[in-house]
Amino acid sequence: MIVSLIATLTARPETREELFRLLVDQVGPTRAENGCIDYNLHVDAMDPHVFVFYENWKSQADLDAHMEMQHLKPLLSQIDRLLAKPIDIWRLRPAEPTGNG
Repeated sequence: MIVSLIATLTARPETREELFRLLVDQVGPTRAENGCIDYNLHVDAMDPHVFVFYENWKSQADLDAHMEMQHLKPLLSQIDRLLAKPIDIWRLRPAEPTGNG
Protein backbone atom coordinates (compact mmCIF):
# COMPACT_ATOMS: atom_id res chain seq x y z
CA MET A 1 0.00 0.00 0.00
CA ILE A 2 1.23 3.50 -0.82
CA VAL A 3 2.49 5.48 2.16
CA SER A 4 2.00 9.24 2.01
CA LEU A 5 3.45 11.82 4.37
CA ILE A 6 3.25 15.51 4.97
CA ALA A 7 6.14 16.71 7.13
CA THR A 8 6.33 20.28 8.38
CA LEU A 9 9.62 21.74 9.57
CA THR A 10 9.82 25.17 11.17
CA ALA A 11 13.23 26.83 11.13
CA ARG A 12 14.65 29.05 13.82
CA PRO A 13 14.97 32.54 12.32
CA GLU A 14 18.77 32.41 12.52
CA THR A 15 19.00 29.00 10.81
CA ARG A 16 16.39 29.46 8.08
CA GLU A 17 18.84 29.69 5.16
CA GLU A 18 20.99 26.81 6.43
CA LEU A 19 17.95 24.58 6.87
CA PHE A 20 16.63 25.54 3.46
CA ARG A 21 19.92 24.52 1.79
CA LEU A 22 19.94 21.19 3.65
CA LEU A 23 16.34 20.48 2.66
CA VAL A 24 16.89 21.36 -0.99
CA ASP A 25 19.91 19.03 -1.00
CA GLN A 26 17.61 16.12 -0.02
CA VAL A 27 15.26 16.40 -2.97
CA GLY A 28 17.37 14.97 -5.81
CA PRO A 29 18.88 12.02 -3.93
CA THR A 30 15.54 11.14 -2.36
CA ARG A 31 13.68 11.18 -5.67
CA ALA A 32 16.27 8.68 -6.97
CA GLU A 33 15.65 6.22 -4.11
CA ASN A 34 13.90 2.91 -4.70
CA GLY A 35 10.25 3.18 -3.82
CA CYS A 36 10.01 6.98 -3.99
CA ILE A 37 6.93 7.94 -6.00
CA ASP A 38 7.34 11.64 -5.39
CA TYR A 39 9.06 13.94 -2.93
CA ASN A 40 8.19 17.62 -3.04
CA LEU A 41 9.47 20.50 -0.93
CA HIS A 42 7.32 23.58 -0.39
CA VAL A 43 7.64 26.83 1.55
CA ASP A 44 4.64 28.18 3.42
CA ALA A 45 3.26 31.14 1.47
CA MET A 46 2.69 33.14 4.66
CA ASP A 47 5.76 32.15 6.70
CA PRO A 48 9.13 31.62 5.00
CA HIS A 49 10.42 29.76 8.07
CA VAL A 50 7.99 26.88 7.50
CA PHE A 51 8.90 24.12 5.03
CA VAL A 52 6.59 21.29 4.03
CA PHE A 53 7.49 18.01 2.37
CA TYR A 54 4.77 16.08 0.58
CA GLU A 55 5.99 12.59 -0.19
CA ASN A 56 4.63 9.28 -1.45
CA TRP A 57 6.34 5.91 -1.11
CA LYS A 58 5.49 2.53 -2.60
CA SER A 59 5.68 0.88 0.85
CA GLN A 60 6.48 1.45 4.51
CA ALA A 61 9.70 -0.51 3.95
CA ASP A 62 10.75 2.02 1.30
CA LEU A 63 10.04 4.91 3.67
CA ASP A 64 11.95 3.15 6.46
CA ALA A 65 14.93 2.66 4.12
CA HIS A 66 14.77 6.36 3.19
CA MET A 67 15.12 7.36 6.84
CA GLU A 68 18.43 5.45 7.01
CA MET A 69 19.96 7.01 3.90
CA GLN A 70 23.38 8.59 4.23
CA HIS A 71 22.31 11.78 2.48
CA LEU A 72 19.91 12.52 5.38
CA LYS A 73 22.68 12.45 8.00
CA PRO A 74 23.77 16.13 7.65
CA LEU A 75 20.18 17.21 8.25
CA LEU A 76 19.20 14.74 10.95
CA SER A 77 22.39 15.23 12.96
CA GLN A 78 21.56 18.95 13.40
CA ILE A 79 17.79 18.90 13.51
CA ASP A 80 17.42 20.10 17.11
CA ARG A 81 19.69 23.09 16.47
CA LEU A 82 17.96 24.04 13.21
CA LEU A 83 14.29 23.72 14.17
CA ALA A 84 12.16 26.00 16.32
CA LYS A 85 9.90 23.06 17.21
CA PRO A 86 9.67 19.31 16.54
CA ILE A 87 8.83 18.09 13.04
CA ASP A 88 5.09 17.70 12.55
CA ILE A 89 4.36 14.56 10.52
CA TRP A 90 1.01 13.53 9.07
CA ARG A 91 0.82 9.96 7.80
CA LEU A 92 -1.89 9.58 5.20
CA ARG A 93 -3.65 6.74 3.46
CA PRO A 94 -5.99 6.75 0.50
CA ALA A 95 -9.61 7.36 1.44
CA GLU A 96 -11.94 4.42 0.96
CA PRO A 97 -14.42 4.94 -1.91
CA THR A 98 -17.25 3.91 0.45
CA GLY A 99 -16.81 7.15 2.37
CA ASN A 100 -15.58 5.30 5.47
CA GLY A 101 -12.13 6.88 4.95
